[in-house]
Amino acid sequence: MDNIVAEVANAYKLPYENNIFDLIYMIAVFNEIPDQEKALKEFNRVLKPKGLLVMSELLMDTDYPLSRTVIRKVESFPFKLIEKIGNFFYYTLKFEKE
Repeated sequence: MDNIVAEVANAYKLPYENNIFDLIYMIAVFNEIPDQEKALKEFNRVLKPKGLLVMSELLMDTDYPLSRTVIRKVESFPFKLIEKIGNFFYYTLKFEKE
């Protein structure tokens, strides 16, 4: 794939234009972000309308958050849960930008 580029960036101030991404996908990352509200605002800024914010978590992660906690935090921003896959031990949450 020639349209994927790995970059390091600050989750609070992403170096991208508004409404540029179709998808943000994080695996065992969300609870590692100290100011999750600030990061969610930035994710909202760079996602296109109807863009997807997808988060996966595993129980073996020492910072494992309960899915209901993540859902409550993310839905307090203009995101809507559209799918939950998995169970208590692992899950993936798919949110759509409203």
